This record gives sequence, structure tokens and C-alpha cells, in this order.
Amino acid sequence: MKVKVLGGHGGVTIGFQATSFLIDDKLLIDAGSVASTLSIEKQSKIDNILISHPHLDHIKDLAFLCDNCFGMRQVPFQVWTHKTVKDLIKGHLFNDTIWPDFSKLPTEKKPTIQFNELEPEVTIDIGGYKVTPVPVQHPSDAMGYIVEKNGRAILFTLDTAATEKIWERARELPAIKAIFTEVSFPNKLQNVATASDHHTPQTLVEEIKKMPPGIPIILTHLKPNFRAELEQEVAELDEPRLQILSKDGMEFNF
Repeated sequence: MKVKVLGGHGGVTIGFQATSFLIDDKLLIDAGSVASTLSIEKQSKIDNILISHPHLDHIKDLAFLCDNCFGMRQVPFQVWTHKTVKDLIKGHLFNDTIWPDFSKLPTEKKPTIQFNELEPEVTIDIGGYKVTPVPVQHPSDAMGYIVEKNGRAILFTLDTAATEKIWERARELPAIKAIFTEVSFPNKLQNVATASDHHTPQTLVEEIKKMPPGIPIILTHLKPNFRAELEQEVAELDEPRLQILSKDGMEFNF
């Protein structure tokens, strides 16, 4: 599987894009920067979109994706997420006030986007990928995802604080080749990280103990204004399998 990190940060400014991972050019995980980083032609070729939770930096480009690709596709973009997340996105974004309801445009029978509910910890085939959504510690029924194809798996925890279930599943799955997880705030802002269900380097080092051993760990969701400080604190952990995403747009093959 090819993973392109369209955006791997917990904020947006020049040179920093919000969370979006594109697998094999057609399966999108979160939509923080898909319209901001891909041509409209490439946007239109995405078939399925997994959304972890409804925070703006993970969903904002759903609005522009639909706007850009309106009328270009024969079938709607398929969005997969928890019912809570679906209801919040439809109620607060695609509500004909903040943005047109593209789940009914151009018509209800042939919309631009279609929402599908996922049951936590129930594996489902989505576009030829085995996808297992697993609850994580973050607001609004947030979930991480384990994506499998051809005997290989990649784990995405996205936004989360200390959590348990996804690591329980991971330790049972020898096919996992990489872990994408987050570290958002430096240690001095532990109170902010705790209140918002995010990691600092000092909480991440404890979380690593739950992860399956020997698997590369790629760190994303760094807040742009604290990136240099986070790089230093992660380096001080002296954990050889940790890799901070060096820049948006990087590609990985697993």
C-alpha cells in the first residue's frame, strides 16, 4: 500500500497542512487538506473516505472536495464514519447554512457525497480494503483505523490521548507494517494536551509500551507553532523506531 501524507499537522499555516492520508490514490483517511493539496482531477478519483472524528482540521476539505468535483463523478464519494460523527458533520457543515448539503445535490437520488455508518470494532470491506474502526480517546466517538490489503496492514490512531482497544487489536495482528500516531503539544503544555485528549512526548513514551514491538511509528499532528520544541523532546526520548513526519506530501510504501 502506498500512503501519501497530504497533510500531517494539527494546524494550518504556510507550509503546514491539516490531517489527510491518501492510500493508493483512492482511499482517503480524514479530509483536512485533500482539496488544498491535490488537483481536481486527482480529487475526483477518490472513491472512499474514512473520517476519524468531526474536528475542523479533519473534515474541512470535505466541503471543497464536493464543490470542486460537483458533476464530475457518476457515483457519490462514499464517506465512512461513526454515526455520531456523521450526524455532527451533516448538522454543522453540510446543513445548507454553513455549506450546501451535497448529500442531496444535485439530487437526493444522485448526490455528490453519501454517508455510511461504521460499527466500532467491526471489520468491513471498503473498496477492496479490510477496514477495522476502533474507538480511541478523543471527543465525539472518535475512531482510529486499521487498514489491511494483501496481507499487510497499517494502523492510524490520528487524534487520541492514551487509549487501549486499538493497541489490543494491533498486538493480535502480525500483518501491521507501520503505525501512524500523534504528538500534538510539548511537555510544558501537558495540561492543554490532557484537556483536549492529545499526546505530549512524555505521554507518548508510555503509549509506545502498549504498541506491538518492532513496528515503525510515524508521528503526525504536530502543532506548527511548537514543531521545533516537539522535535527536540521526541529526540530526547531516544526511541529508534520513532519518526517525525518531516514534511507534508511525503509518501510511504508498505
